[in-house]
Amino acid sequence: MGTQSKQKTVWQNYRFPIILICSIIIGSVLGAVMGEKATILKPFGDIFLNLMFTSIVPLVFSTIASAVGNMMNLKRLGSILGNMFKVFIITGIIAGVIIIIAVTVFPPARGVDIVFETAENIEAVKLSDAIVSALTVSDFTDLLSRRNMLPLIVFSIMFGFCVSCCGGEESYVGKFLNNLSEIMLKVINIIMKYAPIGLGAYFATLVGEFGPNLIGAYGRAMLIYYPMCILYFLVFFTIYAYWAGGKNGVKIMYKYILPPTATSIATQSSIATLPVNLEASKNIGVPKDIREIILPIGATMHMDGTVFSSILKIAFLFGIFGKPFTGVGTFVSAMLISVISGVVMSGVPGGGLIGEMLIVSLYGFPSEAFPIIATIGFLVDPPGTCINATGDTVASMMVTRLIEGKDWLEKRLSSGEVKL
Repeated sequence: MGTQSKQKTVWQNYRFPIILICSIIIGSVLGAVMGEKATILKPFGDIFLNLMFTSIVPLVFSTIASAVGNMMNLKRLGSILGNMFKVFIITGIIAGVIIIIAVTVFPPARGVDIVFETAENIEAVKLSDAIVSALTVSDFTDLLSRRNMLPLIVFSIMFGFCVSCCGGEESYVGKFLNNLSEIMLKVINIIMKYAPIGLGAYFATLVGEFGPNLIGAYGRAMLIYYPMCILYFLVFFTIYAYWAGGKNGVKIMYKYILPPTATSIATQSSIATLPVNLEASKNIGVPKDIREIILPIGATMHMDGTVFSSILKIAFLFGIFGKPFTGVGTFVSAMLISVISGVVMSGVPGGGLIGEMLIVSLYGFPSEAFPIIATIGFLVDPPGTCINATGDTVASMMVTRLIEGKDWLEKRLSSGEVKL
């Protein structure tokens, strides 16, 4: 009787992750067996992704604007944003140091022989223009596109701040934003019912198309990148979660991190993973105002996986074109460019093209370099996005500790608000 009760509890606690794992395994097996024919299942995955994307703009606007608008204590808002940037920068530097050591010890372009393709119509990218377009748009209607997530976030914070100054959550607009936020989260819950089918189909397509491309000239780079992502996830996320909430922080992080992990790998988009991350951080016990500010901003600015991939691309190009990837100046510039590339990418699937053009133009590589790193970008997208997206949830735990103290999780566990 006791065993049955325990099994029932495990099933109740882990039912959705178990269903997701099973759908991903089935999809992966189908992809391996069917090969490129697995693309027949792609529409089922596209439906899931499109449903997610159509809900992203109202979700981001309503959650950020309501979270900021409800804050009559603007000192807490400043503390959240300040600690958020602190966590983003520190984890980004750690990721950068790790991958720089890896590509220095194991040069990714050693023994690689690539036939250069002609890159046509590649325009130089000005850093100043890239920053302006990353932060702002020229028309309000452009805010209603997921391709302009950072400008939308900037606008949402400003809008929420003004709501806070004009009555906060007691104002008509404040109540509307709170209600809209709840409605959008309900919409996401409904969409997630379809996730096992959508993600299963996506993994089938991913394995069918993606698998063979790991063989060949780029194999060595992937043999460096994939293990580093796995190492960072298992080792450093564990360290971050332990620092944020002790042993229980590690347990609860791994309990709820699987759905964001699976969604990020399949969709290759931090933005598409945002709704799942919000649900995971809620289950972990991250306060509403913290998670609804950190996660949307993190989806475009917290890019440890992009730091990994950008430095890998830079080191790969240095090797291909016979330049030594050594020296503090080279390492610092690579780190800065990788962070800028991460912000500019804005979480769009395959959206690293702007970042890749930045790398080519800022280092003065010939136009033939673009197809090379564009190919690498395609190969590194799934694990890199996984580190980016799931890292946002871990970062929200770290920010919570900085704001509410190291016993924040224990308080929620003892009150029954959070369950292991």
